[in-house]
Amino acid sequence: MVDAPQVTATPPESVHVLRDAESGLDGVIVLHSTRRGPAAGGCRLWRYGDHAALVGDAMRLAEGMTFKNAMADLPLGGGKAVLNLPAGDFDRRRLFAAFGRAVARLEGGYVTAEDVGTCVADMEAVRGQTRHVAGLPPRGGRPGGDPSPWTARGVFLAMEEAVRRQLGSDLRGVRVAVQGLGNVGSALCGMLHAAGARLIVAEPRPGVAADIACRYDAEIMGRDSILDARCAVFAPCALGGVLDGDAVARLRARIVCGAANNVLATPEDGDRLADRGILYAPDYVVNAGGIISVAGEYLGWSADEVAARVHATGLRLGAVLAHAAREGLAPHRAADALARARIVAASPAPVREAA
Repeated sequence: MVDAPQVTATPPESVHVLRDAESGLDGVIVLHSTRRGPAAGGCRLWRYGDHAALVGDAMRLAEGMTFKNAMADLPLGGGKAVLNLPAGDFDRRRLFAAFGRAVARLEGGYVTAEDVGTCVADMEAVRGQTRHVAGLPPRGGRPGGDPSPWTARGVFLAMEEAVRRQLGSDLRGVRVAVQGLGNVGSALCGMLHAAGARLIVAEPRPGVAADIACRYDAEIMGRDSILDARCAVFAPCALGGVLDGDAVARLRARIVCGAANNVLATPEDGDRLADRGILYAPDYVVNAGGIISVAGEYLGWSADEVAARVHATGLRLGAVLAHAAREGLAPHRAADALARARIVAASPAPVREAA
């Protein structure tokens, strides 16, 4: 465990450096909070320029998980694992077995699952070393597998609520600009097309962008130029920090609602959105579907329980927006206040997965 630079509003409980020369493992596990239960959050595999950038990203993501899990009313704290993508060829199963051993050493303090750059097969390699993992193939009618479809479903339901409040309509004919066509962004596009929305998409992989454009009659724009798109909804579904001061000034959308974590570069950028009359649906409120699925798998809930909790995403967003209106707060400030109240009110208690 090491000290790390303060890049979050509240410091993490601990930061654990992961290094294993034989497998190429290089990363960290950040336990931001275990007050509500084990620190839960996915494992991200990405290439970082230096260790400080990796740690900073992990700390921000872990704090976001604390708030996300609290707002989704899960008996879990917040954590995150971030691993540096090795250069060149590497033995993926060996890497994730080494990561699994690191998770095991935390003795249930951290529960991992898929995130950007990782998949079900990676979590199966982790499961060979520890029980404290989810995102495994479904068994016995329980939740399981890739949680990204649940994330997409929650974002879609939240977007319906935001459009109803801001535009007074449903999604039919509404122009939505989706930035990022990974598992979640692509699934979201399918749901939006089925609801009658008109799509604009941006994705650095030309083949993926072309496939989505053909399937859903979408217009293609560049990753940066999509910020200037004439649309009602901007849906960031790639990496975080996309909305800084310059981006907020350029936006033509009336709503921001997407699957990416840490969409705002700074809290002040959320204030700038509010000043411009752009409704911001706080990211960790709307993108919690995946962690709800992970929680259900780990804690032994039924598939129906997971579905019911994900389907309440729009209601949770509505409650945040109502609180923001009552208190005169920007939505991200209102969500933070509600999440902090839930965290402070929690009585710490260990939670273990079902057998």
